[in-house]
Formats: sequence, structure tokens, C-alpha cells
Amino acid sequence: MKFYIDDKELGHIRVHVLSRARNLSFRMRDGVMHVTVPSGTPEAELRRGIDKLRPRLRKMQEVRQPRLIDQDFTIDAHYFRLHMTQSTGERFKAHSELGELTISYPTGANFADADLQTWLRKVITEALRRNAQIILPPRLYQLSMEHNLPYKAVKINSSTGRWGSCSSKDNINLSLYLMLLPKHLIDYVLLHELAHIRVKNHGEAFHRLLNELTEGKSDALSRGLKEYKTSF
Repeated sequence: MKFYIDDKELGHIRVHVLSRARNLSFRMRDGVMHVTVPSGTPEAELRRGIDKLRPRLRKMQEVRQPRLIDQDFTIDAHYFRLHMTQSTGERFKAHSELGELTISYPTGANFADADLQTWLRKVITEALRRNAQIILPPRLYQLSMEHNLPYKAVKINSSTGRWGSCSSKDNINLSLYLMLLPKHLIDYVLLHELAHIRVKNHGEAFHRLLNELTEGKSDALSRGLKEYKTSF
């Protein structure tokens, strides 16, 4: 069973009643706070738990709350653009083409609805994935050939912990969120992973090679990459 309670400071909190739960468990998802409670938990007990954990919950909300996807939400990256447009219809619709996603929303749409936010993030994530699968492997192959750094395979994943990785077997994984970066930073990440084909660690030899591959700009590119995050 699921329902909402309101808190003046924390806003809407979505409550999940689970028979096998033993205590209160909080998490943030898509900008909404969720709490799992054991069956039969009185609302008064739930609110006491919220008050007891309030400082931690407030910090959790501040740190992990993503930007609300509403009528003003846009993405304007080199390879991917998202536009929100109002329609005369009664339902949300998404139209995707290479490099572009358009989401139409009805008049009076409640963008604060948690289920709607979940749907919007899923639609955008899948559009990013499709574009990443088309754009990133050919670019990686091109850079690999230019610098004589052959790899075994490449996969696109949804990692929010790292932009990319290279395994000991020379398999490269790339986050779909690379599509949110400017072109020169995408190339930097791809070259970073290709450098691991030759040097498997982050020691002096690796950084020397990466600096050569980026024409002496690796430090500046690394600083630039820190301005972005693997999410939207």
C-alpha cells in the first residue's frame, strides 16, 4: 500500500507499507522522499520518526534532490537537446529523433507529481541511451584508430558514479550521461578510457600519455569535467 503525508519542511513524503519491514527506512528518488514502514505503523509513530531523523532527512534532501522537470526544463548539449512544449491535448507525449527529444505537456500539468517525475526521467534517460548508442561507439572507434589504441568491446550503461571505465580485458564502458557534455569533454573521457588500454592505472605514465593524447590539455579538461555531473 502507498500513500502520501505532508510535512511543512520536507514536503510530500511517499509512504510505502511493507509487511516484512522491521523499521522506518528513508530514501530519495526522483526528487521525492520515500519511507518504507512496517504494516500497522500509526501515523503518529511515523511522524515521531520523521521528527527524530529530521536533520539527517533535511541533509539527504538537500544533497540528493534533483532538479524538478517542469515546463522550463531544458537540455542543450552538443549531441542532445530536450524541449518542453505545451499542447492542447490532455496527456503527456514524447517525440524523439536523433539528437532531439520533445515532450508535450497539457495545460495545468502537475509537475510536482512523483509518478510523473519518474515517467519523465525514464523517457529522458532512454532517449539519452538511444543517442549514446548511436553517437559514442563510432567516435570511440575513430579515436582508437587515430591513436592506435584498440579495444575489445564497448557498452553503454547508466552509471551515475563514473563517466566511463576500461576493464583489464580492454572492454570499455561508457555512461549514457556523456551525452550531456560538450563535445570536447566527451572526447576527453573517451581518450581517458583509451589511455587505459596501454596503462591500466592512474600513475605518472598514464597521465603523461593522456596529456599527449589531449595535446597538453588534460589538466584543463579534467577541471572542466568536474563542472558536470552524471545525471540531469
